[in-house]
Amino acid sequence: MSALGDLTGDASAHDTADTSTRDTAGSPTRDTPVPPARDAADALAGDSADVPAGTSGAGPAPARSVWRAMALRAGAIVALVAIWQVVAMARIWPPVFVPEPLAVWEQFLRTTTEGVSGYTLQEHLLTSLRRILLGCLYGVTGGIVLGLLIGMVPTLRALLGPPVTFVRTLPPLAYLSLLVIWFGIDEEPKIWLLLLAALPPVAVATADAVRSVHEDYLNAARSLGARRHELPLRVVLPSALPEIITGVRVAVGVAYTTVVAAETVNGVPGIGGMVRDAQRYNQTDVVVLGILVIGLSGLLIDFLLQTLDRRLVPWRGRT
Repeated sequence: MSALGDLTGDASAHDTADTSTRDTAGSPTRDTPVPPARDAADALAGDSADVPAGTSGAGPAPARSVWRAMALRAGAIVALVAIWQVVAMARIWPPVFVPEPLAVWEQFLRTTTEGVSGYTLQEHLLTSLRRILLGCLYGVTGGIVLGLLIGMVPTLRALLGPPVTFVRTLPPLAYLSLLVIWFGIDEEPKIWLLLLAALPPVAVATADAVRSVHEDYLNAARSLGARRHELPLRVVLPSALPEIITGVRVAVGVAYTTVVAAETVNGVPGIGGMVRDAQRYNQTDVVVLGILVIGLSGLLIDFLLQTLDRRLVPWRGRT
């Protein structure tokens, strides 16, 4: 037998002996199926992923977490109302400073039926929401366009960046008087004030998001035949959409905090005007009611924006 045959025979004998040794030790062989390795998701999920649904008395984990969060929020609200009631009943401060929750509830019932300052609570709220909707609509649209220009054109970034930052740092009351001089005391100064409050946050968020778009996306679009004027709407804007929506949420919050300032001048009907009139006559319960209505409606609007965010940007947090 040749040397190659001798080496082959020795190697086969060695493999046979090694295989028999491993079989004797109880190690896996070719005839023993090896379980597949668990992926990262299974490893993170833990052993509970192997338990069939319905084997335990508890419901699914997401449902339990939702109910737990709702219970915690309800408990926090009840605790705050209880503390408020205790402080009001202790008479540490007179009722004109700290009204009881029952007094605020009675004002809610009265304002929804009889009205205050000549209008019902619903009319005040709807008027304020209409102003916020118009101001935010103009401000968000202008902010997105301005942010795209600032983010994509270096010359416009140098020209428009400082004015946008300047307006963003100004408190709304700083230019409210100037808007009243320019546009009078009707609806125009209120809409302009809310527009100027909503535009800078969206413009800054859009510009930063546009500048962070990876160049590979643009190169891939060009290689697929996209033209230069198609890149902003087809590539840049979708890529920057998550940060833009975050800027929109911030802008709506800023506009909502500005509505009271916007309605200090001829703001009836409006929540801000209602609060201003109640403050003049020391109707603290009406002031507290207005604050609660503004806060609760703001929470509802933010919830709607979060729902829109999940629909438009389902990939957020998954990439």
